[in-house]
Formats: sequence, structure tokens, C-alpha cells
Amino acid sequence: MKQNETPFFSGFAAIVGRPNVGKSTMMNAMVGEKVAIVSDRPQTTRNRIMGVATDKDWQIVFLDTPGLHKPRTKLGEYMVKSVEDAMEGIDVLLVLADVSDIGPQDRAIVADMSARRVKKILVLNKIDAVDEAATMRAIASFADAGYDAIVPISARTGRGMDELKKLIVSYLPEGPKYFPDDTMTDQPERVICAEIIREKALLHLRDEVPHGIGVEMMAIRKLSDTLTEIHATIYCERASHKGIIIGKQGAMLRTIGSEARRDIESLLGTKVNLQLWVKIREDWRNRMDDLRTLGYENS
Repeated sequence: MKQNETPFFSGFAAIVGRPNVGKSTMMNAMVGEKVAIVSDRPQTTRNRIMGVATDKDWQIVFLDTPGLHKPRTKLGEYMVKSVEDAMEGIDVLLVLADVSDIGPQDRAIVADMSARRVKKILVLNKIDAVDEAATMRAIASFADAGYDAIVPISARTGRGMDELKKLIVSYLPEGPKYFPDDTMTDQPERVICAEIIREKALLHLRDEVPHGIGVEMMAIRKLSDTLTEIHATIYCERASHKGIIIGKQGAMLRTIGSEARRDIESLLGTKVNLQLWVKIREDWRNRMDDLRTLGYENS
């Protein structure tokens, strides 16, 4: 660093926890844009997703990870491995728990992660769902967990988020700016578009369908400065699921498509002609060729 030059701090922060504790919501709030899809379905996030928050003196590269769970399919194994991969070479580990629903799995994850030799913050999310006394009891119950800090937040409302961000920055080493100021994610547009379509499907479909859904982007064509054409296929594992996704006279598929189109138009800054198809791929979550086709592949 040159004399009189202001130091710059940068580093990587992995976000881990069990499914559905608000990891993606928190990262989106930190970055200031929707770079990871969000739903109340467990295991919504399947890949390691990167989000970048940058200020004049620092840059945090967040790594959002799938929820830690016992895998039952090859897709599940991929998701768990992506968590381990995300924790390689990080500067800060953020372990999330839902303060309104702390159970044995949360405590097991907190205990397991306490052995990591890195700065660790236990983040108690969803404080907007409980009273202050419950939050204080939860903090006290983790007092001996071995973390550098325990921070209560609400990723949904923003409470505690500024304090958490300042704490993360305080743990960063001096380093380079890894990404330009306007970079918010490493996800290509086609991947984000596919994830938006899957998010809308998760939002509307019955409980037995969502985990068996994958989305493949077949084509993205920019027809003009104001119009983009997108063709995508939603894959499911059973014929009965295909009927549910399409819905009566195509009503469900139209709902998924219209809601996805609005978000994609906001992302791309153009009008979007979105064409969706539904196909059956039986047991695709256990087929390596299908996993690779849909973008899930461990190195």
C-alpha cells in the first residue's frame, strides 16, 4: 500500500445453516439485490451462489450455500459437497439459525462449525418473529458455543443487518478488490433466469412436487434493445407432477411464467417473451448426466 493511501479490506464470508433459516434472504439483503432465489421450501438453494457487497473501503464476497441436511439423492450429495467447497479459504464463517425454531439440528451444526479455524459469527435470524426475551434466551443458550460473536438480526426487515455487516468488515484482512464495483454476483444471466423460474414454481406447487423440479435454459436471444426471447424447460420426475405443473387448461404454467417474466424483465432491463415447456425425466436427481445438464456438477 502506498503511503497515505487508505487501506482496503476484502475477503470471503460463507453462509451456512440448516435448510430454510434465511440464508439467501440475508445475502440478498447484504448485497442489495436479489441474486439468490427465496422460498419457504427447504433446500431451495442447490448451488453455491456468490453475492458481492462493495463500499469505498471494503468488499465482502458472500457465499450462500444449500442447507445442511442428510442427503438422500445424488443431487443432495452435490448440495452438501458444495457447502464444504464454499468453506475453503474463507475469512469469515456465518452460521445461521432461525431464532423462532431452534432445534437439535441447529445446535449440532453450531457445534460442528465451532471447530473451524476462522472468524465465526453465529447469526440468529428472524428476530421479528419472537419477542426480545426469547431472543435473549437463545443468545444465552449459545454463550459457550465458541464463536467470536453472536448477532441477532431480521434479514426480512433489516434489523441488525448494519451491525452484522460492520462486524464482518472488522474481521476482513487488507486485500484487493476482487470484483468491480457494479458486480453483485458471479451467476450468469441464464442461470439466474432459470432459478427465477424455479422460484416461482416452488411458490405455487404442492408439497410433493418442488424437490423434483429442475429448469434447463434452452435459449436466450436478445431480439432487440427492448425485447429478449427465452425458451426454458421445467423437468419433473413423474407424469402426475407434469399435470400439476401445467394445471387445468395450462393455468398453473401460465402463472409461473407470468410471475417469472416480471422478475426476469427487471433483471435484464428489457421486455421478455418467455416460452415454457414441461417434460418428465424420471429420477433425474440420481442421474449424473441429468444433473450436469441442469447445472449441478461437482468437480
